[in-house]
Amino acid sequence: MTRIIAFLALLVLAGACANPDAGEPPDDLGEFHLGHNIVIASKMRQGPVSRDATAEEWVDVLQDAVERRFGGFDGGQLYHFGMSVEGYMLAPKGVPLLFNPRSMLIINLTVWDDAAGKKLNEKPKTFQVLESTTPETAIGGSGRHRTREEQMQGLAENAMDQIGKWLEQQHREEGWFDHREGDAPEGGAGPETGASGA
Repeated sequence: MTRIIAFLALLVLAGACANPDAGEPPDDLGEFHLGHNIVIASKMRQGPVSRDATAEEWVDVLQDAVERRFGGFDGGQLYHFGMSVEGYMLAPKGVPLLFNPRSMLIINLTVWDDAAGKKLNEKPKTFQVLESTTPETAIGGSGRHRTREEQMQGLAENAMDQIGKWLEQQHREEGWFDHREGDAPEGGAGPETGASGA
């Protein structure tokens, strides 16, 4: 956990970087159909000079983002998400040209194959997410122009972008969501709380 806090501190002064693909769902996830959408945040760490956010708030914003981005896939096989929030930093107001803090989020994700009853990735995949910036937020930090809720929402959307690209890659290279005979998205046990490996 010390590593997470150190990483959060390092990114307080991170440079600007836009995310031109924000909000775009993956092009192809084969037979993917979202089942359980579990997010836990009980062990998360807050970075230095960060605005406050509760575990419940992170759970709500991330579950909503997952449902919006991945809930529309109507493939014939069921998969479950187990996600944990490891750490976050919500930028406060900065000092133009001197201190331009940038919000960030660290999450772990495990994907479960319902039919096989097992994880597709035995080791949780870690995503280190930075918020997108505009010319205005690049000077003085996003805390001067965005509310705490807007920062959280932006981080959640950027996290979904990273997750979508990773899932596409796993489908393309590892065949994660390829068609199998006899599968149907009818629900299942799926991961229990904490199944993300946190």
